[in-house]
Amino acid sequence: MTSIDELFKASGVGNKRKLEPLKDPNEIYKSARLSTNGQSSRHARVEDEAADENDVEAGPAPPPDDENDGDYGPDLPPDDDDEEGGRFFGGGITAQEKDALDYVDDPDPTANAQPDKFDGAWLRRTALNFEKRISKNAELRAKFEDQPQKFIASEADLDADIKALSILSEHPELYPEFAKLGCVASLVGLLAHENTDIAIDAIEIINELTDEDVAADDDQWNALVDALLEADLLGLLVSNFERLDEEQEEDRSGVYYSLSIVENLCSGRTATAEQVAENDNLLKWLLRRIQIKENPVGQNKQYAAEVLAILVQTSSKNRRKLASLDAVDIMLQLVASYRKRDPEKGGEEEEYMENLFEALTCLADEPEIKAKFVAAEGVELCLIMLKEGKLSKPAALRLLDHAVGGPGQSGTEVCQRIVEAGGLKNIFTLFMKKQNDSQTTEHLIGMFGAMLRLLPADSAERIRTLAKFVEKDYEKTEKLVKLRREYAARVGTVDNAIRKEQSGMDAKEKEEMAGEWLSRRLDAGLFCLQTLDVVLAWLVAEDGGARKTIKKLLADRDETLSVIKDSIREQIEGIDTDDTDGKDTRDMLSTLVEFLQ
Repeated sequence: MTSIDELFKASGVGNKRKLEPLKDPNEIYKSARLSTNGQSSRHARVEDEAADENDVEAGPAPPPDDENDGDYGPDLPPDDDDEEGGRFFGGGITAQEKDALDYVDDPDPTANAQPDKFDGAWLRRTALNFEKRISKNAELRAKFEDQPQKFIASEADLDADIKALSILSEHPELYPEFAKLGCVASLVGLLAHENTDIAIDAIEIINELTDEDVAADDDQWNALVDALLEADLLGLLVSNFERLDEEQEEDRSGVYYSLSIVENLCSGRTATAEQVAENDNLLKWLLRRIQIKENPVGQNKQYAAEVLAILVQTSSKNRRKLASLDAVDIMLQLVASYRKRDPEKGGEEEEYMENLFEALTCLADEPEIKAKFVAAEGVELCLIMLKEGKLSKPAALRLLDHAVGGPGQSGTEVCQRIVEAGGLKNIFTLFMKKQNDSQTTEHLIGMFGAMLRLLPADSAERIRTLAKFVEKDYEKTEKLVKLRREYAARVGTVDNAIRKEQSGMDAKEKEEMAGEWLSRRLDAGLFCLQTLDVVLAWLVAEDGGARKTIKKLLADRDETLSVIKDSIREQIEGIDTDDTDGKDTRDMLSTLVEFLQ
């Protein structure tokens, strides 16, 4: 039996999202009745008379002999009706005929008029009509399965009603009632419609209703999203991912809007994003989609990578879920192609690469996933990129910085692997470059701090790391002190401005401004300054030669080790000791302070 889709295409109707609305059959019927001979009364026409063979006289008849009788041709219309300069200069019809034709064109001018008010009453009428359209289309499709011409009109009506729901995005106050009326479930159900054009229309509308630009409050947004998820929106989206053919432009657009819906759901609240990540089929499809080879990289491949990055940014639960599906290994293999090759600047592929690195960075932040990162040779890949990469170099450095960090001892294995893989040379070579930007510097300082904190005492890896700060007459240590001066100057400028502002404030006002002041200090480089001080404190505690070098360099600006000690004490005061990690960090910093006497 011929498939419904083939019959539908054979009927001459293409994708409805790009076609003009189909004509109403009643209008076609009425227009056919405008004249009894099948011709329209809108057009002037000449009717031939039977020719008389005996009449050989040609041309017009001569005028009558009476000179006063010179009024020839048809009578002119009255002057008051001659609004446009006469019959052949105007519409070619009388006012009465014009009214009749206007009625035929639109017997009810108010039928398509926009309502004066979009309220609950309007929504109930719209919902009722929407449900009727769905039922009628389903009934006709079941009755005339092999005769699409008999249900095509109902499909066009349904298409129009789906698109008309977009007005709801401007009235999110109606979302809760829209969900209560059952329309949300009906709309989601259309994703399973036999006609993929109808399914794509429904996807586009759901995307509009959940868009972040909709001015919905939490209760309104939650009412809509809860109803969508209860109607198995995610399952139907995955089903459409499988049946849509991205070789076709319309289907490719449907996949894009589906991904946009997933992004909208993840952007609203953490609980919803976690619910999205519980759908294994969705996550597996996303991971398969980012692996499909495309040249150039298409928008949907890039978007799939972006959605994965959003999911792992949202919560620790999502990161662990994706890691269980081998996301770390898959993504490392994908970014490996950028070791020596750069994606096209400003293109989809560049954003695709950035999204992959973003997702990997979030995954490597998770303590439980660091071991997977090491096992998949992520450390070695990043070190190669630091040496040979171009656009990938900053992203690889950031990834390594996050991999070595984290609470407790979780980054220890990463730090050890960096040393074992010969990464110290790559890292310190990059550190000694003269034109590093602030982000590169901050990531390197962060890695130094993590390695000195986590590498076991007296281990070969720790000794080799300390040796790097000692070699070549302490040149790396000297650069650390110079960097400290730069960051201390920036933070000092902000601190002076803050002190001036505090001079005229009471305690309550200072408390209200505390958050803003801290933000300004962090923007000036407070975190990097504090990390530098911790690194310098470790060197003072570990190596006598480093202690002498640091004291000498500080003395050049009339400073002593007390400036480092004060900085670390400030850090201690800001540590939350309610958890084990906070207590361990406090104990470590307190011990370092003792070496700064």
